[in-house]
Amino acid sequence: MAKTKKSETQTSKSIDLGDSQYFFNRELSWLEFNYRVLAEALDDRTPLLERLKFLSIFSSNLDEFFMVRVAGLKRQIEADVRKRTPDGRTPRQQLTEIHQRLLPMVSEQHQFFEKTAKVELAKHDIHLLNYIDLNQEQRTYLHHYFEEQIFPVLTPLAIDRSHPFPYLSNLSLNLAVVLKNPETEEDLLARIKVPKLLPRFISLPEKFQKQREGNAGFWTGVPLEQVIAHNLEALFPGMNILDYYPFRITRDADLSVQEDEGDDLLLAIEQELRKRRLGGSAVRLEVNTGMPENIREMLMEELELAPEDIYTVEGILDLKDLMSFMGLPMPELKDRPWSPTLPKWLADSDEVTTSTSNGEIEKDIFAIVRQGDVLVHHPYQSFSATVQQFITQAAYDPNVLAIKMTLYRTSGDSPIINALIAAAENGKQVAALVELKARFDEENNIHWARQLEQRGVHVVYGLVGLKTHTKVVMVVRHEEGHIRRYVHIGTGNYNPKTAKLYTDLGLLSCREELGEDLTDLFNFLTGYSRQQSYRKLLVAPVNMRDRFLSLIRREIDRCQAGETGRIVAKMNSLVDPEIIATLYEASIAGVTIDLIVRGICCLRPGVKGVSENIKVISIVGRFLEHSRIFYFYNNGEEEVYIGSADWMPRNLNRRVEAIVPVEEPKLAKDLQEVLGIMLSDNRHAWDLQEDGRYIQRRPADKAPELSAQDILMDTAEQGR
Repeated sequence: MAKTKKSETQTSKSIDLGDSQYFFNRELSWLEFNYRVLAEALDDRTPLLERLKFLSIFSSNLDEFFMVRVAGLKRQIEADVRKRTPDGRTPRQQLTEIHQRLLPMVSEQHQFFEKTAKVELAKHDIHLLNYIDLNQEQRTYLHHYFEEQIFPVLTPLAIDRSHPFPYLSNLSLNLAVVLKNPETEEDLLARIKVPKLLPRFISLPEKFQKQREGNAGFWTGVPLEQVIAHNLEALFPGMNILDYYPFRITRDADLSVQEDEGDDLLLAIEQELRKRRLGGSAVRLEVNTGMPENIREMLMEELELAPEDIYTVEGILDLKDLMSFMGLPMPELKDRPWSPTLPKWLADSDEVTTSTSNGEIEKDIFAIVRQGDVLVHHPYQSFSATVQQFITQAAYDPNVLAIKMTLYRTSGDSPIINALIAAAENGKQVAALVELKARFDEENNIHWARQLEQRGVHVVYGLVGLKTHTKVVMVVRHEEGHIRRYVHIGTGNYNPKTAKLYTDLGLLSCREELGEDLTDLFNFLTGYSRQQSYRKLLVAPVNMRDRFLSLIRREIDRCQAGETGRIVAKMNSLVDPEIIATLYEASIAGVTIDLIVRGICCLRPGVKGVSENIKVISIVGRFLEHSRIFYFYNNGEEEVYIGSADWMPRNLNRRVEAIVPVEEPKLAKDLQEVLGIMLSDNRHAWDLQEDGRYIQRRPADKAPELSAQDILMDTAEQGR
């Protein structure tokens, strides 16, 4: 055995594990993730309205991908950046391959909606019609609706020598209208922006709904742009309307903020947000199949776009708005309802307190945590009754002296914000580190940062050059003549809304070493501390990379000593080249590795002699898999960690992150059980192949269908 291990080790040293052939491209891997989202829409096992939801998410994801990732590649090309990614591609090559991969995806999405989804919707009396299919009575109603509700909002813009090409805002849906002047016989062109503030799909009253077998339909409507297009005479009186062509623009919307002056960070981000509303350079043009070549070329020229930036689709543009159909009261066409449950440790506890906002008796979370660490698992377990209640209880508890927490993303009406304000008004020291650079949540965070400051909360905007992505709360409490610190260290944002949609974990503890570590971490975030060592926490960018590498190498050492090596890791994305190369070393040494990576995975599994011992799965289901769990066998002295970081360069190098060991044996076993359930999934799991393809798992003959998320919902309902 020892000779074999030595030989394998020598082999690993002779292989260049940084060679480009061992890495998948980050951007192309993300596209494969988004295709798995689309696959949930294409899967006839998914309830019908949920299929529309996934079509919407696919489109929304693509919008952000173009606004950030494609825009970034274009900026690199403009700057003549030729540096290759770890997989060996230049920015230009990536753009070309993105276009080639996306064309069939987008085509499949739109064809499915037009030819399958709309037909299935009609079977359930949901009719999204084209305007030309309406009868005269329905058209008359919509004409009056147009005059009263739509016409006053519209602003037609002429395009000619005396009217320069108008600025087209980011993510705007537009109509290019071709007209003829009957007096001069001149062909003219105008642009109309479809207003975002109006409903995208205009529903007809019940008496005008489409009839089926003598019964009124459940919902009948038409796209807003078609209502506008068929009432253009009101906008261009005296002109002959020849035709109209919908098109949609996507622009660079990534922020570029100089952080040299910390005091000006809030102002700088506000200025950048104003630019974002208009948008930077155009990066994508979406058009219908019927748009004439001359109009398409005119748009390309004015927007400075290349052929690879154009996406021609069949049917309506911007399927993101299909999410509105989730509001229809048709539960039989949706996933089974889910209400997060009370965890057993809370439901069974006799510990109560009256230190709440309304004076009512509540479970005393501080007393419960004093008895031992507890885990929370959202959305299976209630966020409001656990994490939110922990913070709210602290705000009104007279024995609490201070509350410190990080806020990366939170909802617009967050009870947590209100609790922090109440705590400050109750005389407690309250510090909130608000990350203003949380992409696409900047405006929301600026609003709450200002409100917190005005109400007496100490607000800090983080460290220059680093995003604060960690999810931590510390409550300092006076108890029987001494100070005790209670902590929550989690994988997800303190956001009551996303806590119902994302799977996340959190540890509640009053262990002294964790309290000391969080004290050091907050001093690092708010003051001049440059703490380089932590007792328990893995903190980025301080020690996390080295600690993770040492944990992987410890498994390598175990294998080389003839023992067993085992790693299971669950995360959102795996990109970091050094981590990937070290995992390859571990595989070569004989470590068995299972990776559960929802999104981007640049590691190539199953390569002979390199990654034969590595398997990668991705789970895409009704909840967004967001928790991070890291398991290391350690020759039977197993270690399990949870926290906010993925194995990506940005998380390990450019963000403040925290990973915590879960040392209570029962809780560690619970997390191992969660990982085991994930690995057994044959409903929403996909296996990554050596060539980069993902193959969806299906139950073997007569085997039961196992959905990890369904199993975890059932477990939560049973109070386990």
